[in-house]
Amino acid sequence: MANPIVGTIVHAVGGVAASTCYVPYQKVKKWSWDSYWIVQASFAWFIFPFLVGFLTVPNLWSVFSEASTEVLFNATLLGAIYGFGGMCFGFAIKHIGYSLTYTISIGISAILGTIVPLIMHGELAEKFYAPGGYIIFFGMFIALLGIIICGIAGYRKERDLKGNTTEDGAPLHFNMKKGLTLTLIAGALSAVFGISLEVGAPVAEIAGNYGAGNFEGNANLILSTGGAFITNFTWFTIVGIKKGTLQELIDVKGVGRKNLMLNFGMSILSGALWYGQFFFYGIGHVQMGAYKFASWVLHMSMLIFFSYIVGIVMKEWKQVTKQTYFTLVVALIVLVLSFIIMAYGSKQGAEIAASR
Repeated sequence: MANPIVGTIVHAVGGVAASTCYVPYQKVKKWSWDSYWIVQASFAWFIFPFLVGFLTVPNLWSVFSEASTEVLFNATLLGAIYGFGGMCFGFAIKHIGYSLTYTISIGISAILGTIVPLIMHGELAEKFYAPGGYIIFFGMFIALLGIIICGIAGYRKERDLKGNTTEDGAPLHFNMKKGLTLTLIAGALSAVFGISLEVGAPVAEIAGNYGAGNFEGNANLILSTGGAFITNFTWFTIVGIKKGTLQELIDVKGVGRKNLMLNFGMSILSGALWYGQFFFYGIGHVQMGAYKFASWVLHMSMLIFFSYIVGIVMKEWKQVTKQTYFTLVVALIVLVLSFIIMAYGSKQGAEIAASR
């Protein structure tokens, strides 16, 4: 039986995984970003999805063979389009940090990834007027407000950091203009991933019929991540050949055996954490029951919240003014409030539906 409260908690676990997935990169040594990315992308979008899919979905090949060719193709294609968003996301982090990148790009994704599928299915009004529906939409509005306040904190952070240096005397690199452009692209394309999962939902339903239970989402996730993998692997293989960085993956002499093992380990960990967010998303999505449409915005809001916690832990906000830090705290409080409202609306709706 579906339980929206359990679903909310599981989405929170996914949010923690997602907000920390790029942290291991800090430990990578003597590798370019391109080398790190191609390894983590291979595990995040190909190896882990297929491995876990085969372990958790009975008769996986039969599931795919029964699914519509159109659904399989469209879900994979949308995943491939999202792949470019993943690249922009990674580069944006280098310009404006974890907190702002997650806030702006995932904020856009949260709204578009929720509203667009409802419009596609003609269910926007139906979901709004369903029991608890208006409460959930109000929670979505509060989440959007929290995201906007996070953006304000980000601009204040940029102002505060101008002319500052790191602890070792190097200048702080914070390019809001370039980072904002990348995050806007990443946000729009990230929403495409949510739409890809929605398009591939019939595959998950077939997996459920085969007894996949809470893991039915692992079936259509393979399609979405598979598309993203094709885009990223192709792009970074070409870039690696042109730049000559691809050889770093096997350069024991130049990189060092110890560093090579460390780099692969950190890259694989990044891939595992990235995959983990949608592994838990699939479980949480099932638990939301009739209110699955709220899963995306809830999951993305959780991601934003925990990304700011990560940003604080990594001291990204250490040199900002008290006013800027206060703005950040207000934003986090508003986001937490939105989680509570959306969870309450889902629970109330589920109880009303069960009593009928």
